[in-house]
Order: sequence, then structure tokens, then C-alpha cells
Amino acid sequence: MTPTSSTLAPRSRARVLLARLEGPQTMGRGPAFWGTAFLAVAAAAAYPLMADAWTVGNAAYFLIWTFMAMGLGVVWGYAGALSFGQTAFFGFAGYAYGVLTLNLGAAYGLTFVALALSVAFGGLFALVIGYFMFYGRIQGVFIGIVTLSVTLVLETFMAQTAGPQWRIGEARLNGFNGMSGMPPLTLPWFGGDILLYPGPSLYYLLLGLVVVCYLGLRIMLNSRFGNVLVAIRENPHRVGMLGYDVRLYQMLAFGIGGAFAALSGALYTAWGQYITPSSMGLTSAALPIVWVAVGGRRDITATLIGTLVVLAGFQSLTIYGSQYALVVMGTLLLLTVLAAPEGLVVGAMKLLGRVFQRSKR
Repeated sequence: MTPTSSTLAPRSRARVLLARLEGPQTMGRGPAFWGTAFLAVAAAAAYPLMADAWTVGNAAYFLIWTFMAMGLGVVWGYAGALSFGQTAFFGFAGYAYGVLTLNLGAAYGLTFVALALSVAFGGLFALVIGYFMFYGRIQGVFIGIVTLSVTLVLETFMAQTAGPQWRIGEARLNGFNGMSGMPPLTLPWFGGDILLYPGPSLYYLLLGLVVVCYLGLRIMLNSRFGNVLVAIRENPHRVGMLGYDVRLYQMLAFGIGGAFAALSGALYTAWGQYITPSSMGLTSAALPIVWVAVGGRRDITATLIGTLVVLAGFQSLTIYGSQYALVVMGTLLLLTVLAAPEGLVVGAMKLLGRVFQRSKR
């Protein structure tokens, strides 16, 4: 009995997707890389068994920001558009999650519905901004100016919503003090709902999301879509001459990056059960740029690793004062731009690759 085409097609599609985990647009391939990645995930999964609940909740906080960083990596590193608007989509989705959950409640898994809707709203908001930017022929440094303006306008608007008239159903926006009291992610279960407070349960959910999103981005970036994005970054005029709609690809990349930032925002609101306009301030808008630049904006693996390392260092420095942490972050960005423009993690990965190749000879 021979297999039919209907059974072969899903298998062939699966093989194509798995093959795209390795490709020209992402570093890392072969048993050594994937073995190391598996050990890293296994160590991360075992981490809650060796740490207290507060430390695990803090680690979950680090994981939340990786989605925003990976989204910025797609927009800036692969599509070549420097955006300061990630925190606008972050805050937009955070407020959307708060409004939805305060009105819908947490029963029957509605918090996950609110999470999905918040990400969709954030991604749609990014698509609208991207449409007006790219189809309006805005390029280069002006993309950064427009996205930063959107972020600051949104922050200023939300900061002045303090009066009782600024409410959506049961949810009050509360101006500069922000929204609070929204429920955490709640998983319906037999015998009672499971509240995913900062701790092992939320940590494992976030870890799983990071792995899925990372692998999904590797597949996307090594597809034709990712190849076109890189070509646009290198020479948009040539890509247009080949028949591709450059503005459409840039807008879609911007929307994907906005959706990832929105995922961070909704998860952050569920994690801390609050959201304030300061999450969209100038400092907040600049920090993702530092994370992605230090790690390496042109490789999603370097972006992920660099973000986690810089976040851990930033939090350690805040013990001595947030102003010192910001000075160090600024200095680190300056040194990276001058000495290692590809990113410190990318440089380290290339060095390890050369050492590994020499050891095989």
C-alpha cells in the first residue's frame, strides 16, 4: 500500500518548516548548536526547582521583555527600520488587557481571550502606523522620529486621563497613576481555576512561549519573506526593481514587531496586575534599542541572549541607583556601536564558530 499525496503533503510541509530552522538569515546550525540550545532550555526549566518564588517571579519578568526585543530585531535588524515605537504598542496592549479583563472578568479562561485580543489590537495599531509611514515614503532616521513621536503622544494622552469621566465600562484609566487591580492570567481547571501569579506556573508558560516564538521567528526569517526583508535592508531600490512591493513587506514586518511588543505589554500587565503611562516614556522607549544593539540586531538568537544578559545586568546595577544603571547602559551602547557594531553576542558566536571549525581540522 503506497502513501497517498494527501499524506505526503503534510509531511513534506513539515520537512520544509523544519529545514527553515536553519538558514542564511539565522546563526546556529547542526547538532552542537541544537544540543546547546536544548541544554539551555532544560536548565531554564529546572531553574524553579532551585530558586525561591520571588526569584522565579523575577526571572519571569525578564522573559516578558524578550518578546519586545525579538520583535524589534525583526523590524530593525532584518527590515532595517529603527523604531522607537515598541513601547507604544507595549502600553497600548497593556491597557487593552486591563480594560478587557476588568470588564469581562477572569472566569472561563477569558483572561487568555483578553491576552489574544490585546496582542491583535497592538499588532493592528502597528500595521496602521506602518501603513502611513511606509506608504507615505518615510525612510531612514525619520522612521525613528515618527515612532518616538507616537510613543510620547500616547504617553502624554494616557497621563491626563485621571478624571472619573475617563473610564471604559468598569475600567478607569486613572491618568499618571495607571490602572491596577486587573486579574492575572487564569487557567480553568477541574477543581478550581489556576491563577498564574508571578511564580513557577507563569514562568513555565512564559518559557514555553519564548521557545515557540523563537523557533517560529527562525522559520519565518529563513523563508522567502525573511529573505526579502534582508534584501530590502541591504538595497530597497533593487528589490523594488525585481517586482516586490517594498512598502508592503516593511509594513508587515512592522506589524509583526508591534504584535510581539504587544505580547510583552499584555503579559507584563498580567504579571504585575498594573500598567502606567511611564511604561511608554522616553527611557522605556530607548532601553529595547540598547538590548537589541548589544546582543546583535541582525540575528534573532543574539537578540534573545543579549536581552536576557543586559536585563540581568541592568537589574543588578539598579541596586546602586537607577541613574547609574542608565549611565552604564548608555556607555555600553556607545561602546557597542563604536567597537562591535554587529553586537557583542554576534561577535562572540562568530569567534566560537571559528574555534570550533579549527578544532575539527
